[in-house]
Amino acid sequence: MSKDPKIVVVANQKGGVGKTTTSVNLATSVAAAERRTLLIDTDPQGNASSGIGVRPESIENSLYDALIGSVPLKDVIQRTEIPMLDVIPATQDLAGAEVELVDLPDRAERLRHLLTELHRTGVGYDYVFIDCPPSLGLLTLNALVAADRVIVPMQCEYYALEGLTHLMATIDRVKSSFNPSLEVEGIVLTMFDGRNNLSHEVAGEVRRHFRVFDAVIPRNVRLSEAPSHGKPALLYDAQSKGAQAYLSLARELIEASG
Repeated sequence: MSKDPKIVVVANQKGGVGKTTTSVNLATSVAAAERRTLLIDTDPQGNASSGIGVRPESIENSLYDALIGSVPLKDVIQRTEIPMLDVIPATQDLAGAEVELVDLPDRAERLRHLLTELHRTGVGYDYVFIDCPPSLGLLTLNALVAADRVIVPMQCEYYALEGLTHLMATIDRVKSSFNPSLEVEGIVLTMFDGRNNLSHEVAGEVRRHFRVFDAVIPRNVRLSEAPSHGKPALLYDAQSKGAQAYLSLARELIEASG
């Protein structure tokens, strides 16, 4: 059996901070570094799935079908056009999982069990990235319980620190109740505008209290355009500042993993 994958959840209950952009582009960049990578979309909106090129009509089984026990996780995996990168897509059905799983005793651990079983069957990955919905509900809880590490994308704006404190408290609760090995890998600053004084002030404040990645993701038009073409930035425009920033972030993560 291959060694255990490093499971990284990309989480922040605040919407519009670059969670899906980070999940898609970081997973792509790690795969480009020749690490076998799996991206799991746990957001019913399915933006990570479409952003990596999965068309809704091509999805026979989704994460929802695996969570409710209809199919094993290996039957949900789809190849992408990026070598070394596979995806487990999400559909709107996933919104129903929050309701359907709520009475089950293992409702918080379904995804962890599925990933353990996947690993047992010999389907091996070096990295698993989990994109979360913008909430701290049952789907995000499943992701946090399944993961080893948390990456928190954060936009440098006034209310960001308040939301960060709330998220850290949730992570502490998950650690104490379900997953003692869960750690925060770091904060990644997203949509950074170097011309804006507030961006620098918030970044400085976050660095005083948390571990922050050196790689900073800039505001970048090419990064914003890429999802509408069903491509990560690395395929859409590899030379763009956004794509290059995620390659730097991937290198930092891989080096930290040893």
